[in-house]
Amino acid sequence: MPKRIGIFGGTFDPVHIGHLRSALEVAELMALDELRLIPSARPPHREAPQVAALDRLAMVELAVAGLAPLCVDDRELKRDKPSYSIDTLESLRAELAGDDQLFLILGWDAFCGLPSWHRWDELLQHCHILVLQRPDADSEAPETLRNLLAARSISDPLTLKGPGGQISFIWQTPLAVSATQIRTLLASGKSVRFLVPDAVLTYIHAHGLYRASN
Repeated sequence: MPKRIGIFGGTFDPVHIGHLRSALEVAELMALDELRLIPSARPPHREAPQVAALDRLAMVELAVAGLAPLCVDDRELKRDKPSYSIDTLESLRAELAGDDQLFLILGWDAFCGLPSWHRWDELLQHCHILVLQRPDADSEAPETLRNLLAARSISDPLTLKGPGGQISFIWQTPLAVSATQIRTLLASGKSVRFLVPDAVLTYIHAHGLYRASN
């Protein structure tokens, strides 16, 4: 049987319950064998993460410990260049069987920004794309993506066939939690209990992360 592997990238600065709940829901809906959270080292589309790569990796590892099929993949942190998704997909494909299915999980905003990504038009050669969209979303994809959606969009994500090449949408109501909000609370000395897993909170305090002086 082909493997079904999801990949969910981000700075995870820090990882929080919004990331984890979305990942778990997708893994269960799609019956994934693995859902790999991939911390990015130098994201090309946003400002540099506030804390070091090894701290962000450690927090994600703590967050998913014992939470199969969620796991961590640190390949982007081992690269001495920006974290391009196409490079990650190519390296993953080289390790997998030809018929294994790869699912790249993106939020709606990230999906709409695809045309600015490095070699974005090659992504579907290596994977399917699952777009997480809110049920109340009332926005349209940019014009540059409309032809792609018309040609490659499948209404039911459970019917995606083959190793890659198609796009589908998963309707989710994300938890109203953001890493920016968490960093702001921590910098002002407020509690972030229940916004991040307890093990992550313990790590943040033990290593003095996100304090105002950072």
